[in-house]
Amino acid sequence: MTPHSVRRLAPLALASVFAVGLLGSTSIAQQKPPVKVPDPGVPQITTLEGAFVRIAYNNEGYVTMGYRATNEAVGQEWMLLEIGTTVRRGTQTYKLARTAITLETPDGKSHAMPTNADYLNVDLRPIEQRAATVPDAINYFPPEATQGCRIGFFAASGSGNRAFDDVELNANRACLGRIYFKVPGGIKYGQHWLNVKFPTSVVRVPFRILTKDEEKTLSKSWKDIKKQLDEALKKGK
Repeated sequence: MTPHSVRRLAPLALASVFAVGLLGSTSIAQQKPPVKVPDPGVPQITTLEGAFVRIAYNNEGYVTMGYRATNEAVGQEWMLLEIGTTVRRGTQTYKLARTAITLETPDGKSHAMPTNADYLNVDLRPIEQRAATVPDAINYFPPEATQGCRIGFFAASGSGNRAFDDVELNANRACLGRIYFKVPGGIKYGQHWLNVKFPTSVVRVPFRILTKDEEKTLSKSWKDIKKQLDEALKKGK
């Protein structure tokens, strides 16, 4: 990723949190019900930038995430997430470790990110090809993050890349990469959280694995939902 590929977000006041939760079966275009807000339990803002793209941030850390491929992998044990992260202006350089990123599933269980050796022991080409076929644009970052950087927790055999157990973040770096989780019993529908620990806080990115009916509703109306969220954010300033 080059600096020119970074999409810049205008600064928002860090107030309350807004995110997409369960969508009703009735068309939002008809009734426009209020968006159900998952409570992260921490002070942050969450925004919707696409049907399968979420952004969550606070005064210290910033995470952007895409999960379209995983939404199509219900029942499979391995989850792929496209993520980007940085620290906010005024935060010192921080080494984000593999152990600082966890997944919370709808049953309330927390899952650690596997090692690269674990990743190399399974064939994940189907979900990786799916992710490459219909990629989500997640390169949304604060204006000061203009230098591209790779999140290298995982590296495929023969890729020419090395895997690392941490990535160095500073406010000028827009770091992007793929991460994986093994979910015993398989991926299930419902509310999930990606938890990213920064020096003194945790950013919790909400994402919902949608049923076919929920996905159909969202695909038709996510722009209207985003408008509701943006209006709610303005009121919260």
